[in-house]
Amino acid sequence: MQRVSLERIFAGDGPWLLVVVLVVGLFLGLWFARLGRSSRSKGRNRVAADGERDAEVLLEDAGYQIVDRQVRRRFSFAVDGAATEVEVRADLLVKRRGRTLVAEVKTGSTAPDPTYPPTRRQLLEYSLVFGADEVLLVDVPAGEIHVISFAMETR
Repeated sequence: MQRVSLERIFAGDGPWLLVVVLVVGLFLGLWFARLGRSSRSKGRNRVAADGERDAEVLLEDAGYQIVDRQVRRRFSFAVDGAATEVEVRADLLVKRRGRTLVAEVKTGSTAPDPTYPPTRRQLLEYSLVFGADEVLLVDVPAGEIHVISFAMETR
């Protein structure tokens, strides 16, 4: 068995140095990428948590009482005849004048717009799953609460 000395590896007698450098570089790249994703995710979570606290203040100032947070509901539907169950989670349940409503909190520039397709679909899903005639869209950056009703005519 031949022994490989460090002098031979670094002298260019084999591809070992290149392989080692590539493997170390790959692992460092993956580690830094994961670190960056984790940092961005923590930042988004912090913004969302701050937004929900700000939304609660807006809602309470408007006369709503916070009933529950991060409310989950399960519902099922058929996919090719097979029952499929999923979970929906709304930010807040609030109460005012004897009515309980679902409130969705949005921060950022596009998500608070009720015509923005992902937001509109989410609100419609809440209306169906929670059986609500109206849902609230809390636009935290604008400090506004929008009452969304899906009682409509279709063409």
